Amino acid sequence: MKKLLVLTGGGDCPGLNAVIRGVVKRASLTKEWEVWGSLEAYNGVLSDKVEIIKLSGTSVTAGIHAKGGTILRTTTKGGPFNWPVIQADGSWASEDRSDFLLSRLAELGFEAVISIGGDGSQKISQQLFEKGLNVVGVPKTIDNDLSATDYTFGFQTAVQEASNAVDKLVTTAESHHRAMILEVMGRSAGWIALHSAIAGGAEVCLIPEIPYDIDKVVERVNSRYCDGRGFVNIVIAEGAAAVGGQVSAQESTEVGYENVRLGGVGNLLARQLQDNGCTADSRVTVLGHLQRGGSPTAFDRVLATQYGVKAFEMVLAKEFGRMVAYKNNDIVTVSLDEATRDYNYVNTDSYLVQAARGVGISFGD
Repeated sequence: MKKLLVLTGGGDCPGLNAVIRGVVKRASLTKEWEVWGSLEAYNGVLSDKVEIIKLSGTSVTAGIHAKGGTILRTTTKGGPFNWPVIQADGSWASEDRSDFLLSRLAELGFEAVISIGGDGSQKISQQLFEKGLNVVGVPKTIDNDLSATDYTFGFQTAVQEASNAVDKLVTTAESHHRAMILEVMGRSAGWIALHSAIAGGAEVCLIPEIPYDIDKVVERVNSRYCDGRGFVNIVIAEGAAAVGGQVSAQESTEVGYENVRLGGVGNLLARQLQDNGCTADSRVTVLGHLQRGGSPTAFDRVLATQYGVKAFEMVLAKEFGRMVAYKNNDIVTVSLDEATRDYNYVNTDSYLVQAARGVGISFGD
């Protein structure tokens, strides 16, 4: 039997289990492949004690396609090119263990790897492919920030959760004449904020791609009030910032975690509104990891299943160094190099942004 390794890397998101299920079920039809899973991305192979599990048909039953998270667990720390090593003084450094990874995979008898992950994970896939690994990528991220695919699974579910939050905040905003600020995820791209603002009927949407002028935001908020009565709903991406301002972030102290930790922009905006003459009483809700959890929507289950099936068929066809993608309502493949070359920012000239402006949404510009 040939052996295939599947892993999930980066942040969790709804639909990961549906991809795993799609891979395993499609592989079972061949009767020639065994599918194994590495726990916590490549860390399951790199760890001193190898942590891999066999994924049989029974492993993917019991409706795992409808469950959030990942049965293989995941991590945003470590990895083959930046394996954390604790120093004698308690600090940590990183070392390249990619050669060790390749030798261990060969030792374990794996002929191919399917890596399910976002921009960072697929950049690792490209690097490993260049070193000779037979790897296929599957795009995953709630941020929808991979430019080679129209959608990444998990995005639609995150948007639905954020839209539900806007819907609920509208009623409390109206009841108390408040300005309700909803902070959603979106480190460098404002896709979740933009979609949920349109879907939820927010009056203001602040995204990383359009630095906001606080005076214009205050003007828009105040225009919604008369004699102290009125309400407004604002959706802001965690990576948004004012003109000339900085992103709200802190350095992480977690070993192996290289990114800054975003958060706090909602509260910052509330202070900015107050300090710049906003008449409204404001409240802040940080949606946080609620966007990542829970059951995937039907759209994401279907998309993730297609990705899983196609990824295994790419292994059969030996289409390594490529990633499955969704383009123009079709499932296609693109090179990992193309998939990670350009970041998928919101195009500020797109019709989606024009439509948002057309229904009166202010971007603070």
